[in-house]
Amino acid sequence: MITAQYFDLNRILLLSIGLWPYQQSKLDRLRFIFFLGILTTAILFQFTTFLNSKYTADSVVKILSSALFFTLFMIKYIFFAINAETMKNLLIQLQHVYDQLKDECENAIVEKYSYNAKRYTIALTTFSICSICALIVAQLWSNIIDIILPINVSQARRLPIMTEYFVDQEKYFSLILLHLNAAFCIGMAAMVSTGTMLIAYLEHTCGLFKISSYRIKHAMRAIVLQNINTKNDTLMLKEIRCAVDIHRQAMILSKTLVCKFEAMLFCLIATGVISLSLNLFQIFQIASNEDNNIDKILFPSVFVFICILYMFCANYVGQNVTDHNNHVFVTVYNVQWYIAPLYVQKLMLFLLQRNTREFTLGVGGLFIGSLECFATLVKASVSYFTVIYSTQ
Repeated sequence: MITAQYFDLNRILLLSIGLWPYQQSKLDRLRFIFFLGILTTAILFQFTTFLNSKYTADSVVKILSSALFFTLFMIKYIFFAINAETMKNLLIQLQHVYDQLKDECENAIVEKYSYNAKRYTIALTTFSICSICALIVAQLWSNIIDIILPINVSQARRLPIMTEYFVDQEKYFSLILLHLNAAFCIGMAAMVSTGTMLIAYLEHTCGLFKISSYRIKHAMRAIVLQNINTKNDTLMLKEIRCAVDIHRQAMILSKTLVCKFEAMLFCLIATGVISLSLNLFQIFQIASNEDNNIDKILFPSVFVFICILYMFCANYVGQNVTDHNNHVFVTVYNVQWYIAPLYVQKLMLFLLQRNTREFTLGVGGLFIGSLECFATLVKASVSYFTVIYSTQ
């Protein structure tokens, strides 16, 4: 099974939050409901702050900047759970494609792209763990300093984000802080687990495009080096047909994935751009105050960095799929297809004809996964931030 061979790290991450599509036991469902409850209540108790009649425009921005960031976690968590069966079917289809591979070089290509997917998973998981540790240490920093250099003056305790639990926050400060930290940890786990799974899957489709390029090169090289007879001609024609077929399957698998998660991606883009703009405003607002400190500016800074990193990773993977598809056609252009028999040339021309329509991974016809789209989203976020900042 490819899930055990190529998606083992993703399996562990998704199992930890109860979303592994191949295993949905009663315990997994209970874990999902429990984690979703913690995440939902953390968002809810941020929005309940609006019930307080004494709030200003600055406090509204502060509430929304953190609440919308946590909403990104919930969007990812819920939509992936809804599409868990779809993810399972896509993995089964990928397994079917891999079962047809016979060539050692093709298996080597699969191993290479599987290694790339695992590198992305390890890197993003490490980053998330470091982010969680940094935020927790920042919250406990005053207590750590107090232990090392004790002072007689008691310091006021302050929550990192604005919330309203309808209880005495000073009395239940530790429990509230534990709840918020638990929600952030669960959210980061959901974001990384689901995100790396989608990245790994698309990385494997890139491997299929690479295999298609390899088959075309191999078939045309054989035509050049060997005397063309009926037997060899038939074998080469079959190999080119296989190249065209695996190219088609790679396009279908990648398009299907984006199509099934299109609603999730659209919600993430809209919420992410707004959250990024508000958190940028938070950073500049804190930096402009004379009483600024690292505790206040750390959280919005981490939120901004995570939003930008996630936008970049999503668009980079989309750009990578497009580049691999284009490489197939570059390969066709470069090989000596014109010396092949006429019906082989017709098949190659059919493949070239596909290049007249650019293959991209788009969301709702508005956003296309590319580095250009990443720059556009960041530019839009900065523009919205500038408008908000100019009104102050």
